[in-house]
Amino acid sequence: MRADPKSEFRAGILLIFPALVAVIPFALILGAAAAQKGLSPFETGLMSALVFAGGSQFVAVDLWSFPAPWLALGFAALLVNLRYVLMSASIARKLKSFPIAGRALFIFFLADETWAMTEKRAAETPLTLWFLLGLVPVFYLNWVVFTIVGAVVGSAFQNPERLGFDFAFTAIFIGLALGFWQGPRTGFFIAASAAASALTYLFVDGPWYVMAGAIAGIIVAAIFPSAPLPLKEKADAQAARAEGGSVE
Repeated sequence: MRADPKSEFRAGILLIFPALVAVIPFALILGAAAAQKGLSPFETGLMSALVFAGGSQFVAVDLWSFPAPWLALGFAALLVNLRYVLMSASIARKLKSFPIAGRALFIFFLADETWAMTEKRAAETPLTLWFLLGLVPVFYLNWVVFTIVGAVVGSAFQNPERLGFDFAFTAIFIGLALGFWQGPRTGFFIAASAAASALTYLFVDGPWYVMAGAIAGIIVAAIFPSAPLPLKEKADAQAARAEGGSVE
């Protein structure tokens, strides 16, 4: 069965729309912080366009000085972005029907939000090119545009705590995590990751807490794997996945 391009494109936009709204305060704060460090709106937008990784961009802006400590900036960004290795490995299995160039392009534009929405969609139906075109470019442009806006009107965001904008990053990730909720077992994994991240943050300098949380979650998931589906349910799930359509 061939997927309808218009409906797939629309599904991508509708699925990512709440995340578009949720990251706006986050993008505005980043742009404002970059402006306060002396970066121009053009430089801020260029950083968002080329790096496109909010967590590592915040770390980079926090460490920014003149002259820029390139080695420290690169290492900090590497630590924060190591989570994308795990995320890419997870989503790559759902993109096997795509050409290598298409997979590589999608991985380049991968973000926490697009990864979560793509995983959610892949659990329900095979991924299509039109769905990803509705999901990814609009999120990317939204991030770049609003970091530039934040850099332009940065003085209005010198005290984001007053408006509660400082909680935006935390709220986004809580929402993404709960989107994968499958009962108490999921809460156990989240608790293990949270504990490992918090302890590492308290006792180890640098952004090692990002990988600590990811590794803790993986270890717990490996120790307590999910129960296999009964044969009939497994067959039904495989049949459902076999339907759906091409990547065109």
